[in-house]
Amino acid sequence: MTTNRPRLVLFAKAPQAGLVKTRLIPALGAQGAAALARHMLSHTLQQAIAARIGPVELCMSPAPQDPAWHGINVPDAVLRTAQGAGDLGQRMARAVQRVTTQHRQPVLLMGCDCPALTAAQLDGAARQLASHDAVLVPATDGGYVLIGLKAPCPEVFSQMCWSTSTVAAETLHRMAALDLRVWQDLPLHDIDEPADLAQLPDSFCFPQFLEKKRPLALAKRA
Repeated sequence: MTTNRPRLVLFAKAPQAGLVKTRLIPALGAQGAAALARHMLSHTLQQAIAARIGPVELCMSPAPQDPAWHGINVPDAVLRTAQGAGDLGQRMARAVQRVTTQHRQPVLLMGCDCPALTAAQLDGAARQLASHDAVLVPATDGGYVLIGLKAPCPEVFSQMCWSTSTVAAETLHRMAALDLRVWQDLPLHDIDEPADLAQLPDSFCFPQFLEKKRPLALAKRA
């Protein structure tokens, strides 16, 4: 059945110690980094569901049935799919292709690394996508935390230098070359590096994170 309600697709890795958020291990340790990844995953799912703008899908690596996901609470209302093989661009392009053609829905595709991406902002992006061909919420590090599309655009994802400071700019350049009408929001912080811990919301201040956040926040104000 055709619907104009966008599907929110969250890309996530299983929050296993030593295999996720590895750049945060020097600050939090392997267990602490995995605990933060689990909390960010839960938070992102909560915000996506609370936005109430369309179906919510967790696109998982490894696949949903893998033992790595045992013990990870995913709400029953959330659809579960596998990211599959390939680099990040190939996996993202495949998800966009599937949602926009097979399900005939616009798609909002995001990671689980940005606690600042709230239900209200997701709703705003969905509303903008209704009158644009694409939406983009950049990250302060030069990447992006959300991309929205109405149709397959493999050119936007192929041969991209991921995890660099030019990803958002290059993505916008490619969208312009495709003559897409793009809405862009203000940049938000991803939590990838130890310095990023200062950007964690107060609700994330578990004891293992709080002691790391305080000195970082003080240093930023100095």
